[in-house]
Amino acid sequence: MLDVDRIVLCSFASLEVAVPLEVGVEAPDFVLKDQNNQEVRLSQYRGERNVLLIFYPLAFTGTCQGELCSIRDNFNDFINDKTQVLTVSVDSSPAHKVWAIREGYEFPLLADFWPHGEIAQRYGVFNADRGIANRGTFIIDKAGIVRFAEELAPNQTRDQDGWRKALAELD
Repeated sequence: MLDVDRIVLCSFASLEVAVPLEVGVEAPDFVLKDQNNQEVRLSQYRGERNVLLIFYPLAFTGTCQGELCSIRDNFNDFINDKTQVLTVSVDSSPAHKVWAIREGYEFPLLADFWPHGEIAQRYGVFNADRGIANRGTFIIDKAGIVRFAEELAPNQTRDQDGWRKALAELD
């Protein structure tokens, strides 16, 4: 089993605590539209591929763009016969379309637009004070079980080497 350090974020104004899903639980299924307005269902990868599920705050922002460009530039590390990347934000499908074209993203950018942030809430990474997702990352194995989970604040950058290591430990 993978070792996971979770970061729990507290908002003192509302005393709300965001806690991501635990490693070892079944990942909640969802259906969201991608940048081409096509439905993508998490469970469509069950039995076929592991899924690297990446929640990010907003399209067209510096840190988010840097993270997704790194995935684009290291495509084969994250998208191959064993793994599929799915990225999720509260932005709309049309906004994702423009961003995908501009930046050359060939992986799904999923719109958790309405109900606003519902999937981020189900995964425990929705920042209700700001109306966006925190930086939540989940690796879901072919059986649909969460094998890696982390959450960072919107202004923090993730370590993608941790994702590579966690993915390498899966079949």
